[in-house]
Amino acid sequence: MRVQFPSDPAEKRRALLQAVEDIKEVLAAHADESETLRTLHPASVEALTDTGLMGLKCPAVLGGAEADPLTQMEVIEAVSYIHPSAGWCLSICNGGQSVIGSSLPQSAVERVFAGQRLPRFAASLTPRPAVAVDGGYRLSGRWPWASGVRHADWLGATVIVSENGGTPHPRLALVPADQAEIHDNWHVSGLKGTGSSDFSLTDVFVPEDFTIDMRRWEPLRGGPFYRLGIPGMLVNELAGFALGVARRALDTVIDLAKTKQRGYGRKTTLADRAVFQRAIGESDLRWRAIRALAFETIGKAWDTVRSGQSPSTQLQVDLRSMATLVVDVARDIVSVACRYGGGTAIQLDCVLQRCLRDLEAESAHLFVSDVTYELHGQCILGAEGIDPMA
Repeated sequence: MRVQFPSDPAEKRRALLQAVEDIKEVLAAHADESETLRTLHPASVEALTDTGLMGLKCPAVLGGAEADPLTQMEVIEAVSYIHPSAGWCLSICNGGQSVIGSSLPQSAVERVFAGQRLPRFAASLTPRPAVAVDGGYRLSGRWPWASGVRHADWLGATVIVSENGGTPHPRLALVPADQAEIHDNWHVSGLKGTGSSDFSLTDVFVPEDFTIDMRRWEPLRGGPFYRLGIPGMLVNELAGFALGVARRALDTVIDLAKTKQRGYGRKTTLADRAVFQRAIGESDLRWRAIRALAFETIGKAWDTVRSGQSPSTQLQVDLRSMATLVVDVARDIVSVACRYGGGTAIQLDCVLQRCLRDLEAESAHLFVSDVTYELHGQCILGAEGIDPMA
């Protein structure tokens, strides 16, 4: 059953955040099991699906929430605070919902979105070659980093194709999950509960209308949010995740500091140590600063598309470099929290340890590579011909 959300933006925001609150105990209860399973626990998947949160970014015309990007970031932040792997899977599925739901040809949409509930997506952005054939493409290869692949209905495979001897270009091909072989290779230190395994396809035919030309990507349905383009539609996922995880670590070490005592002689609580007071004060301010930057940058982009304009190259670069900075600073904040957590923080089942490993894993994402700082600098210096997705 598809969840109906209010059309008024403020009411929709309240309903979505309430949905997170309603399933908070389910997500928290199954966090450890998800880490052990190396994929999100079925109860957590169903909770996110049944509340409509898996349709956070999906066009309303297809039964999704189509929330504004600031609300989206708040929701992802809130879920990531409860259980980072759940927040990551929510982000990845919704990234697929936004791109595929807004731009897949109508003939394919009618099949993909035909079920009683919204479909769940996983995707790999690592391109593999595909062969153009009559009516579509044939895919063979192995695609890595498909977060949420074990609970996905459809898989997005990024391919490089050359048609009629033309210049090779990227397309996103959509295939039913049951046509793929999923590899049990997700043995990692961070984001353990996301099930980000590789998948393989062997001579799978994908019709032309089940692909999206990423060179000329443009929305076919939905409101102004889908005119943000890429990276605008995706950066709030990475920023929201990092903000939620960093805040969880801060709150955890603050609570720990009230009772944790250290010292070989007279023991003093961590909260009474001036060095910790300074560290936690600075960390809190840094967290608030990156959060303000994230909302300011995404808010500017949102105002731009609502006014009927498209984001400039400068703004697109700002969105990517902002997300990189948020992830970098969030990781530093959690590192400080782990340092003062002492021996408690080195336990693998400690929340502080998990938050640090999860943010280290997010830092490996190509979308928040430090090349974004180079692009930002090029814009400041007045360079021409900048590609925001370089």
